[in-house]
Amino acid sequence: MKIVADLHVHSRFAMACSEAINPKSMAETAKEKGINVLGTGDILHPEWLKEVEKNTVSEGNGLYALKGSDNKTAFVPSVEVSTIFEGRDKGIKKIHNCILLPSLESAKELSERLSKYGSMNSDGRPQLQISAAHLVDIAKEVDKKAFIFPAHLWTPYFGALGAMSGFDSIKEAYEDREKDIRAYESGLSSDPKMNWRISELDKYTLISNSDMHSLANMGRETNVLDLEELSYDSIIKAIVDRDAERFKLTVEYYPEEGKYHYDGHRECGYSVNPEENKSTVCKVCGKKLVIGVLHRVDDLADRPVGYVPKVHIPYIHSVPLIEVISYAKKKTRYTQEVKTLYSKLIERFGDEMDVLTKAKISDISEIAGEEIAECIDNVRNDRIKIRPGYSGVFGELDLLGREPEPKSRANQQKSMKDFFSG
Repeated sequence: MKIVADLHVHSRFAMACSEAINPKSMAETAKEKGINVLGTGDILHPEWLKEVEKNTVSEGNGLYALKGSDNKTAFVPSVEVSTIFEGRDKGIKKIHNCILLPSLESAKELSERLSKYGSMNSDGRPQLQISAAHLVDIAKEVDKKAFIFPAHLWTPYFGALGAMSGFDSIKEAYEDREKDIRAYESGLSSDPKMNWRISELDKYTLISNSDMHSLANMGRETNVLDLEELSYDSIIKAIVDRDAERFKLTVEYYPEEGKYHYDGHRECGYSVNPEENKSTVCKVCGKKLVIGVLHRVDDLADRPVGYVPKVHIPYIHSVPLIEVISYAKKKTRYTQEVKTLYSKLIERFGDEMDVLTKAKISDISEIAGEEIAECIDNVRNDRIKIRPGYSGVFGELDLLGREPEPKSRANQQKSMKDFFSG
């Protein structure tokens, strides 16, 4: 049974998230995207927890289905928690952590237990005055099946290994509870190839999720599993075991498109490739740069660029279909023409994953035009260029060779059809 899972998302109760996010719209979007398993996001927020309880029903396997619907999307209770604490060096540390739980009852108890460390009502991603290690303690006390992993590991400000974290290893960040950390989330600005350069990460499973703040961004990164049966336990086991027969691959954002890939200073519009210049100062104004993920990975790397471990989960890069259409038509994703073309492709081929990975290019061309078809073909074969993101600014895709001198991605990974043929 092929399962596409996006385990880190947000609800409308998280800061800067779309008001359109609710259980029904999430399930509908997941079906369009080709996602089978979706995190609830923000499940410790009391109002969101009530809404999820009201609109879903337990399937008896640690997963939940939309109540009164034939939609097959399976929800897993999930949350991102911001831990703020004093490190051993007396500096203030901030780490974002994801938690998966096998029941809404456990979510309710965990919310109550954590409420003494901060407000559970002010943000779907609660900000708690608690160490990452203590968070793991409490989550495991509430439910031994709780699954905790560092969110967007390399993000400068809130990633456990980000430039501002003050930690150089997951062990440092989670102290004596590191033994309970079995996976980490790569984040949008890194991909597996970058993470493989750090041998210390070999013991953990790399997983990829969208961290969506709007429905359109659901599934921009996912995990593809092949399970005999669908359950919370089988999902966690497939992740922990890293068995390539069950954990087939991750679908990755192009890391250059992520908004913290290069070093840079947003206010001055200045960015720099750290492979060429590791200066940490903006050449325009002299202020400090935001140190990006590429720089930080290189600082911690003990392996050369291009290293591939013997045991690893494969991956592919992809671009959300709505972005492809928007680029090809030179219009924003919110225009009616872009939305109509998206709907036509979904109606014809079933879901976004199939459009991006399986549909014949000639068939796509007949429905959506040659430019969109060519863009999808270029993404499938990694024939695109990107002007990398930096300092909170997303990278700019070039799917048809329109822009001068962006960074080439040609021939740097296997083709999508190596994984999604047939």
